[in-house]
Amino acid sequence: MAAAANGEAILETVGLTKRFGGLVAVDAVDLAVWPNRITAIIGPNGAGKTTIFNMLSGVLRPTGGTIRFGKRRIDGAPAYVIARLGIARTFQNVQLFEGMSVLENVMIGRHTRMRAGMMAAALGLPGVAREDRTARGACMEALAFVGLAERANDDAVSLPFGQQRLAEVARALVAEPRLVLLDEPAAGLNTHERTGLAAMVSALPERGITPLLVDHDMDLVMDISHDVAVLNHGRKIAEGPPRHVQSDPRVIEAYLGEEVAAC
Repeated sequence: MAAAANGEAILETVGLTKRFGGLVAVDAVDLAVWPNRITAIIGPNGAGKTTIFNMLSGVLRPTGGTIRFGKRRIDGAPAYVIARLGIARTFQNVQLFEGMSVLENVMIGRHTRMRAGMMAAALGLPGVAREDRTARGACMEALAFVGLAERANDDAVSLPFGQQRLAEVARALVAEPRLVLLDEPAAGLNTHERTGLAAMVSALPERGITPLLVDHDMDLVMDISHDVAVLNHGRKIAEGPPRHVQSDPRVIEAYLGEEVAAC
């Protein structure tokens, strides 16, 4: 990937490893994500994709290797620190809060950009109200961006599953990240929603947000990605432009089996 981009990687891992007891879930993975390009990580189920996302976002601590975000080393840093530095994410399993509206769920993602503390909020200081208005405006803009502005006041869990995923994307975007990790964003989307998702992800670099996505929708990945890394059994087996990766015999074997690759 380094040859395909100029400048400095926004995110880089070297030898990234995660073991669970005797199981090596991620095995010495080197990965570079370049600013304002769309990078995808693909691979069969159990390849280690979500485990990598969990380490990048601070949910899991790596067993070995390094993660650099810009010039800062972040492997092992707490999730809240990584979020404040400018990495936001969605999850493979939708995680919206029951009993809260779509807008309220999205506003939770704004907390890393809020400065007023609990005491200021309790006292009702003028700055708190102003910050709240700014936050609501940013959240409504994010909901409009994902096509959910009209559902802002609806109960979040009443949305169809595909729209719940889009609400989670909006919640990640209101944190104003430099890098957003999208874990299976196309899962559960209908054809219309998938088309909208592709356009939305493609527009993120223009907004100064670099997307890194994991998805099983190969048409989506190949259509919108600039760079693709392929994992199998926790190891990186290929990387490069979509067309190059798509024709790699190791990738074909990983997805379809050795006999098919030999045909």
